[in-house]
Amino acid sequence: MSTPTTLTLLRPDDWHLHVRDGAALSAVVPHTARQFGRAVIMPNLRPPVTTAAQAMAYRQRILDAVPAELLAQGRRFEPLMTLYLTDNLAPDEIRRAKEAGVVAVKLYPSGATTNSEAGVTALRKTYATLEAIQREGLRLLVHGEVTDAAVDVFDREAVFIETQLEPLRRDFPELKIVFEHITTREAAQYVADAGPWTAATITAHHLLYNRNALFKGGIRPHYYCLPVLKREVHRQALVAAAISGSPKFFLGTDSAPHAAQLKEHASGCAGCYTALTAVELYAEAFDEAGALDRLEGFASLHGPAFYDLPVNADRITLRKESWTVPQDLPFGEARLTPLRAGESLAWRLVEDSAGGV
Repeated sequence: MSTPTTLTLLRPDDWHLHVRDGAALSAVVPHTARQFGRAVIMPNLRPPVTTAAQAMAYRQRILDAVPAELLAQGRRFEPLMTLYLTDNLAPDEIRRAKEAGVVAVKLYPSGATTNSEAGVTALRKTYATLEAIQREGLRLLVHGEVTDAAVDVFDREAVFIETQLEPLRRDFPELKIVFEHITTREAAQYVADAGPWTAATITAHHLLYNRNALFKGGIRPHYYCLPVLKREVHRQALVAAAISGSPKFFLGTDSAPHAAQLKEHASGCAGCYTALTAVELYAEAFDEAGALDRLEGFASLHGPAFYDLPVNADRITLRKESWTVPQDLPFGEARLTPLRAGESLAWRLVEDSAGGV
């Protein structure tokens, strides 16, 4: 069967996104708003977003950055807000968050990734708040890595499943958990075997690359993320999960912008910037797997179902044509290097149902 040269999908959503704040936020929000109807916004600012009031103020700053031309076309972009789980986040704040429209709470193990210093030091300290999250019907978004220095960086996800996630699921059987940006065969299998209250997001870069990409021709800092890219056997397991048609797996870019000079540094920041070309990267991954017919479910249907939200009514269209990703982008007073900068992509977003390009 020949590969189609155009692909039309119900507008997708991004269920895991970093947009930072201030001038940096204004630089990156338009990239996501151009492609997606909604995005779940990560709360790991400095200071972190820990109250409903902070989340709603952050939401307004994001909305203010949506390009006027999209609004003029009748396009709508909705940031879905989250709170940052700390050892001291009060259960009463979960009720206020629910009333304000916050959709989820994010669990970062302390020290696991960017701006996670305020994260959870021991899950038991958060049980009263987790009970409130379960009761109010919010989702718990999990960065699934242990931070024990004795555990190899490539094993931290698998150890987290055994030592943290399985007890958490046992103690909170009706808590809706999203195991975010999974990177291993073990995680894909865990989610596939779990009950209906557990789902996972998968990034485009973990579908497209294994850990060799970090060292091709030298150290490539713009491919460094956390959780780090893994062996090829794990990439293949993620692709199999994404194209399986299971509603447990859906799109979450984990696009994480950092100034180029902070990535290209002796201790470079973790995060791949994929928001500029997110849908095109996912299309390439599904095309390579011979599963373009499964992309709409993964990108546009499964996430809304898990969050009990309607699917988007409008559509986007991609065309199979080679084009070159820009070398860099404005990022406040700095520059931002997108994933695949200066390289070609096989698919291109060409229009949406409102006629935008």
